[in-house]
Amino acid sequence: MDVMTDLLADWGSAWIHLLIQPYYYIAVLFVILYFRRQIALERKLVHVKLHSLGSELWRAVWSGAVLGLAVSLLAILLGVTVSGTAVACIWGVSLLLMLIRVRYLCFAYAIGVLGVVQLILTWLPDSLQSGQGGEIVTAILDMDIPALLALAALLHLAEALLARWQGPGLASPLFLDGKRGKVVGGYRLEGFWPLPLFLLIPAGTGAEHLPWQPLLGGGLGLVSLPVLIGFSETTHSRLPARKAAATAGHLLIYSIVLLGLALLAHWWSPLTVLAALAALGLHEGIRLYSGLVEQGSSPLFVHPPSGLKVLAVLPGSPAEELGIAPGEVVLKVNGVALTAAAQLHEALRLNAAYCKLEVQNLEGESKFLQRPIYEGEHHQLGMILAPEPDTGLTAAAKPANILEIITAKTGTHRRAGGTSGGELKRPKPGGKRGTAEM
Repeated sequence: MDVMTDLLADWGSAWIHLLIQPYYYIAVLFVILYFRRQIALERKLVHVKLHSLGSELWRAVWSGAVLGLAVSLLAILLGVTVSGTAVACIWGVSLLLMLIRVRYLCFAYAIGVLGVVQLILTWLPDSLQSGQGGEIVTAILDMDIPALLALAALLHLAEALLARWQGPGLASPLFLDGKRGKVVGGYRLEGFWPLPLFLLIPAGTGAEHLPWQPLLGGGLGLVSLPVLIGFSETTHSRLPARKAAATAGHLLIYSIVLLGLALLAHWWSPLTVLAALAALGLHEGIRLYSGLVEQGSSPLFVHPPSGLKVLAVLPGSPAEELGIAPGEVVLKVNGVALTAAAQLHEALRLNAAYCKLEVQNLEGESKFLQRPIYEGEHHQLGMILAPEPDTGLTAAAKPANILEIITAKTGTHRRAGGTSGGELKRPKPGGKRGTAEM
């Protein structure tokens, strides 16, 4: 009973520590700035807002808190430990890495780097521990890198779950520069979650031992470690749900392999640096593999010779009510066969009160839809079409840097000779749009 009382008291103290230190608020602020930029990019490219800053922030905070508590419980059962100084070191390295690339703001990268630094420090004179910065050197040398790598594996397991469950809803439509100088449609799946973690204080700091035998040691007492997890993927060849599922699968495999290496390094310490390097290399390998798959795949969101490809559907729009989905092709509207984007609005105006559509679904089968049109509804029924091949405004395929996130710069650029972003290029009478195959 005393053990449970002590755990509850330590838990309350850790929560207070979480709320008075700046790290969790930094993570939340980053999420706010990211979603602000995402909304600005959506308005710039497709002239509508598909996501709400308030709802996305709330989703990130509550889901991050739930997964954070789950990861904390697993980490406590394993016996993962961290000191207060180590928390500062982890965040310091994470923020430095973020300045290089935002996607390096990852627990696995920070622990991997610290594992390599720890090995280097063991080769240097002991006098460094008593000089300027000696407290930081001592904290790095005292870090249980295998245990922290095991924690990184658990965090990537949580990331895999979040990517699978929430990834499709996070997708933002993009106009991307494709092959042969043409513009194609695509999606960026990117999300970040602030996780409040609670870990054990290292054994030997005056804390009692746990009432069970954890795999990685550990003492009784808790310290808070807020972290920020997230993923970033760009696709032009898959629907958001399929891309999110593939990303989740890669992260799951990564977490299992990293957890296995971390446990082996705990049992045989010479493997620690190998596990640290694997945390970095395997993560980069996932990125490289995903990029190669995209490069070798044909674009999905381009207009066929007949019909208009749907890139995205606005939430709560008439198109969503009709059951139109991204990737489908609108063949006819009010009996008019579509061969150019400008024809969609013109065909809808043939009957201002009602619309009839023929749509080809993802299986290649036609479905016939009809619905009244009410005043004030979206002029394209809430459909965002794939871009015309000569659309002038496109977005960068790579993730934003920290300066672009802070300043909400969208990173879009205008192509020479292209039509303005979102403008419908009207064909000549009787003319047809050229094939948009890349």
